[in-house]
Amino acid sequence: MNLPFYIARRYLFSKKKHHAINIISGISVCGVALATLALVCTLSVFNGFQDMVAGFFTAFDPELKITVREGKVFDGEDERVRAVCALPEVEVVTRTLEENAMVQYKDRQAMVVLKGVEDNFEQLTSIDSILYGNGEFLLRDSIVTYGVIGIELVSTLGTGIQFVDPLQVYLPKRNARVNMANPGASFNRGYLYSPGVVFAVNQPEYDTSYILTSLDFLRRMLDYTTEVSAVELKLRPGASLSSVQDRIERMLGDGFVVQDRYQQQADVFRIMEIEKLISYLFLTFILMIACFNVIGSLSMLILDKKEDVVTLRNLGADDRLIARVFLFEGRLISLFGALIGIVLGLALCFAQQKFGLIALGSSGTFLVDAYPVSVHALDIVVVFFTVLAVGFLSVWYPVRYLSRKLL
Repeated sequence: MNLPFYIARRYLFSKKKHHAINIISGISVCGVALATLALVCTLSVFNGFQDMVAGFFTAFDPELKITVREGKVFDGEDERVRAVCALPEVEVVTRTLEENAMVQYKDRQAMVVLKGVEDNFEQLTSIDSILYGNGEFLLRDSIVTYGVIGIELVSTLGTGIQFVDPLQVYLPKRNARVNMANPGASFNRGYLYSPGVVFAVNQPEYDTSYILTSLDFLRRMLDYTTEVSAVELKLRPGASLSSVQDRIERMLGDGFVVQDRYQQQADVFRIMEIEKLISYLFLTFILMIACFNVIGSLSMLILDKKEDVVTLRNLGADDRLIARVFLFEGRLISLFGALIGIVLGLALCFAQQKFGLIALGSSGTFLVDAYPVSVHALDIVVVFFTVLAVGFLSVWYPVRYLSRKLL
C-alpha cells in the first residue's frame, strides 16, 4: 500500500488533538461539496432550458434543411436536389418558399414573412402539436387559399383565431418599377382565409411574423415557377442524421448549405452555450475560493502532527514523503467534497424534475411552472474533473511551502 496515502487517510478520519481541526476539515469538505453541487445544478438547469427551446423548434423546423449558399432562391427541380429527395433514408420532402410581405386586415397592417409550403408539410413536422383553434391545418381547397398565422400576429392584426374577412397580402411585382402615380399597380395582391387554427411556437421570431400558406399561392404572387427558398427533409426512423447530412452535402456540392435543427437556430443555441460557459467559469472561481478552506485545514493539521513528523523522520522518512502525506490529505478532502457534491446535486436535480421544488413564478407568464432540469453525463464528468483539478492544484504549492516552514 502507498504509505503517504495510507497515513493521509488515517489523518482524515482520525480524531485530532484539537477538536477544532476536525471541524475545519469538515467545513472544507462542505465548502467543496457546495461548490460542486452548485456546478451540477446550474449546468443542468441550462441544459433543461436548452432542451425546452429545442422542443419548441422541433415542432416547426425540419430535421434537415437545404438552402442555397448565395442568393435567396434556387431551382427546386434541380437534378442534384431530385437525387437527394430520392435517397432511401429520406421519408418526407417539402419544398418551401419564404418572402417578406405586407398584410392588411380591415384597418390594420403588418410586415410579415410568408412561408409557402407543400401540402405534406403536416407530415414533415409536428405542427399539430402547436396548433390552437377549432379548425384544422389546411393550406388550400378548390376555391380559396388559407393562411395559418402566428399567435402574436393575431393580436397585432386583431383577426382572432378564426377571422371571417380575408387577409389581404401585398407583394411587389418582379422586375417592375414603382408607378408613383398609382403605387398599388406595382404590387400583386392576394387573399388568405382562416382555416380556424393558429400556431404558437413560443418564440417571437415565429409567433409575431410568420404566416404559413400554400407554396403554389406564393409562387403565383411572386411570378415564380419552380423556384424555392429551401428543401426541407424528414428522415426515416433509424437513419443516422449526421451521416445522411454529410452524404447530402457531398451530393450537392459547395453551392448549397445543409443544416440540422440546431444549426438552423445556431444563434439561439450559441447564446445559451455562452451563458452556460460563463456560469461554469464563475462557479469554478467560487470553487477556488472554497479551496482556501482546505489550505487552512492543512496548515492546522501540519501543526497538530509535528510529533508524528518527528517519528517519521526517525524512521527514515524524507521531506518528500512527509510532504506527500499532507498533499494526499488535501486531495482526499477535494475528492470527498466532489463526490458528496455530485451525489447531492444529482439528488436535487431529480427532486426538481419530479416535484418542481423551485418554481419560476405564479404570474402565469412562463411556459413552464418550475425550472427545467436535464442532467447530462458529460457535464457531470467535467464537473468532477474540474473539482479534482482545482482542488489538487490549490493545495500543491501551499503544502510544499507549509511543510518547509512549519516542519
